Amino acid sequence: AQLHYSVPEDREPGFTVGDLAKDLGVEVRSLAARNLRLVSEGGQRHFQVDLAAGVLLLDSRLDREALCGQSPTCSLHLQLVMENPLQLHRVEVDVLDVNDNAPQFPKPEVVLEITEVANPGTRLPLEVAEDPDMGSNSISTYELSPSKHFALSINVRGDGVKMPEIVLEKALDREKVPVHHLTLTALDGGNPVKSGTARVTIHVLDANDNPPVCDPPVSKVLLEENVPVGTLVTKLNVTDLDEGPNGDVEYSFKTSNNAPGKFTKLFSLDARTGEIRTKAPLDYEESSAYEIAVRARDKGSPAMEGHCHLRVELIDINDNSPEIVLTSVSSPVREDAAPGTVIALIGVKDSDSGDNGQVHLQIAKELPFKLVSSFKEHFSLVTSGPLDREKASGYNITVRAVDSGSPQRATQKTFYLRIADVNDNAPNFSSPFDTAHIQENSLPGTSVFSVLASDPDEGSNAKLSYSILDNGMQDVPISTYFRIDQDNGTIYTVRALDYEQDKVFQVPVEVKDAGSPALSSTAVLHVFVLDENDNAPNIVYPSVPKGSAFHQAIPALAEPGYLVTKIVAVDADSGHNAWLSYQLQESAEALPFQVERRSGEIRVAQALRESEDSHRLVVEVRDNGTPSLSASVVIVISPEENSVQDFSKSLDLPQPSSEDTNLTLYLIISLVSISLVSCVMFGLVAARC
Repeated sequence: AQLHYSVPEDREPGFTVGDLAKDLGVEVRSLAARNLRLVSEGGQRHFQVDLAAGVLLLDSRLDREALCGQSPTCSLHLQLVMENPLQLHRVEVDVLDVNDNAPQFPKPEVVLEITEVANPGTRLPLEVAEDPDMGSNSISTYELSPSKHFALSINVRGDGVKMPEIVLEKALDREKVPVHHLTLTALDGGNPVKSGTARVTIHVLDANDNPPVCDPPVSKVLLEENVPVGTLVTKLNVTDLDEGPNGDVEYSFKTSNNAPGKFTKLFSLDARTGEIRTKAPLDYEESSAYEIAVRARDKGSPAMEGHCHLRVELIDINDNSPEIVLTSVSSPVREDAAPGTVIALIGVKDSDSGDNGQVHLQIAKELPFKLVSSFKEHFSLVTSGPLDREKASGYNITVRAVDSGSPQRATQKTFYLRIADVNDNAPNFSSPFDTAHIQENSLPGTSVFSVLASDPDEGSNAKLSYSILDNGMQDVPISTYFRIDQDNGTIYTVRALDYEQDKVFQVPVEVKDAGSPALSSTAVLHVFVLDENDNAPNIVYPSVPKGSAFHQAIPALAEPGYLVTKIVAVDADSGHNAWLSYQLQESAEALPFQVERRSGEIRVAQALRESEDSHRLVVEVRDNGTPSLSASVVIVISPEENSVQDFSKSLDLPQPSSEDTNLTLYLIISLVSISLVSCVMFGLVAARC
């Protein structure tokens, strides 16, 4: 069916254009069930369907001038689609013109020149005002403000356009009035009447008193649309009664600011000879006629000008191929779609007429689809057999349109139809177990690892989002240590990690697709925290307040090798960062004591003199990290006559040999090496699992 409505261009959105339910003979309550929808052939939506009321409503305010320009008729073509059964209806809406535009001159002020010896009856052409409205709403007449010397004359061009001219009625005297100021008003024929004005300034000059005259002032030329570029359209016949430079005429196109003139892109004008030629291909379907305005200006001082108007009408030929319009394509289509399912709505257009405009559609016979004619120039593409995604995940469908002209013209359009699958595949990680390492004290937001998962499904079924699961293995929720970018699976730290507090984390990661219902998989990431030398050695014994010294008394006659005391220190770090060494800080005087580098034992290095006073030693404990950290303690050793030797010190302890010291170092290196090898083996086993 085809429906026809009309609507004025100034109606507000929501205006009722027509009663679709009544005109289609369909009950209002069945419209929603039949999924009535509106399809615009032009690609722009100006209307909407109220399913509750069954009426066609205006969706946006219409501007006839913007939609159809200066065309005498303005129609919008729509399509209504209903399902169960599938029906296609054509709706034509005429946009009626209203007087919503006021006339407007190309320039707000026009400056004219006229010689003072001009005879009464001399005419000064004026710019034509522009009014986008049509018919009676377009420009009706012009008015000129009262003047003793000038009057207004209106001529009608061949196409009906009114051309205002100022006519000299009384001789001028430049010495009395050198400049005349007038107001030109353009009035349209609407109700109420709208108007536009322009200021006209006329300068009275001497000499060159004959303007160029075009004979005839308005002419028409018929031209085929396929003429070669450079074809001569016409040669203007312009005469100027003056002689010399005053009679030498130059030609130029006359355009306005509001309408720059499309003809300047299609036609060229020889400024000296007045020949008008084509400079671009002409298309009858784009525009059947062109209005060309030419200004003829002499070289006098002041220069005078005349105006020629040429109408070029094109003769149509069969030069257009059919055009295929895919109104709607349902892609993807499920592989379980039943035969007869509508895949696409296809329209064809041919700008030619008669047999040259009769179009037939074709598709390949081996495809599981067929074309069904809905009505004139509209077809439906439906399934003609079962679809199997496992055999073909999609089809390249080529639609060929052939007209009935001689010789025939054909056009084809190819579109890809994808066969959709259901969400039957869960996403999978590249590895169910991964291992990552991160340095302790790394800044929050540091990237730890990027997990990767894939999903063989398509579309939203393959859109993956990552999240961290809380497995309760840590005392604090794992989300307080790590976060994951849900889009790319990159895991970042939430806060700085402390090796001394947590050495390894198990981070369960879940990936979930966006299907319905959603499917998911999990993987576990083992994050090992690497130790950093961030803890200085802590002196456990002797324990003295900061800034104080530890006092130790020894016998005045202590022999070399005598054990004075032992410095005990610990380091919270591990590995190389926890290896401690002891040494005495350098002093100005030689001290009769020495400290064992590994054990921290302070012993008498040489025999003490009876008169020696107390000795002040500064023992520094330094770890093996990079950079190295240290702590120190001050020990004051006082030789005393009556000092009682401690049992442990009274033993005749020989000074340890260098071999014992080296043996201790070798044991430490062996233990560290065994630990590193064990960690590497555990990592390899975990990766293989």
